[in-house]
Amino acid sequence: MDQPIRMKSNGQITVSLNSHKRKSLTKELPVPQVVPKVIPPEHAALKEIEDELGALVGMEEMKRMIKEIYAWIFVNKKREEVGMKAKKQALHMMFKGNPGTGKTTVARLIGKLFLKMNVLSKGHLIEAERADLVGEYIGHTAQKTRDLIKKAQGGILFIDEAYSLGRGGEKDFGKEAIDTLVKHMEDKQHEFILILAGYSREMDYFLTLNPGLHSRFPLVIDFPNYTIDQLMEISARMLDEREYSLSHGAEKKLKDHLIWVKSVLNPNSFSNGRYVRNIIEKSIRAQAMRLLLQNSFDKHELMTLRSNDLVFEEDS
Repeated sequence: MDQPIRMKSNGQITVSLNSHKRKSLTKELPVPQVVPKVIPPEHAALKEIEDELGALVGMEEMKRMIKEIYAWIFVNKKREEVGMKAKKQALHMMFKGNPGTGKTTVARLIGKLFLKMNVLSKGHLIEAERADLVGEYIGHTAQKTRDLIKKAQGGILFIDEAYSLGRGGEKDFGKEAIDTLVKHMEDKQHEFILILAGYSREMDYFLTLNPGLHSRFPLVIDFPNYTIDQLMEISARMLDEREYSLSHGAEKKLKDHLIWVKSVLNPNSFSNGRYVRNIIEKSIRAQAMRLLLQNSFDKHELMTLRSNDLVFEEDS
């Protein structure tokens, strides 16, 4: 018996399958192809970005999404070469996550990749926040927003804490900035890429402020908080880049502290990789002072951070 097809009021189609049909359908579906680990030479742009992505801890959803975008653009070009239709899609994005989860870093990498693929003519990143868009009188906000979009032509306009544009109510000029962004996202959708970033819950609310917002962000990437093991890996990489290492005692002390701080802080208040970076930088300065007072400068001591060198934000 054929299965019912229901049309929702918003135009989406839902197909209901009974259990028997679902099982047979599952058997017939091909196994998805795994993206090869060795990237062919013709995909040099992806290979270069892959190497940089490999240096980022976690972010598996984001890495998968970037490969997917690359594949779509590449295949679209192949379709054009053989005379097939290859309709461009808007590539505006929304990054949802807490501070210190790598959103700005990823935005820069995307600009780099799209420049190499000729999706963007410049690939540069213009960072902005509410104060850069919102003016002081009627008409001022629209002009400031247009000026920023003009600067971002050929690249990416990255607006952090974008939800703050909708916090002032109906009379706030933030709404004017949102309306201007929506208009230019459509009119100039292939001339620049807009990436809005912020906390997950606040960004979900932000999308309700203008009926045109939701549909204009086809790419939404979640940046989850790092786990303890990932934070430890981030700290190890930061130290290695600076030619430092933790003693066994310092490593245990840092891990215990991270476990504690994640248990007591509101997840939205924890700045993830940024928190770890601040600890590393303060601790390096503390180690320098200790070595100066001890007058001890052999290579091993110059490299090693000990447990009493560690400085946590709560201590400073």
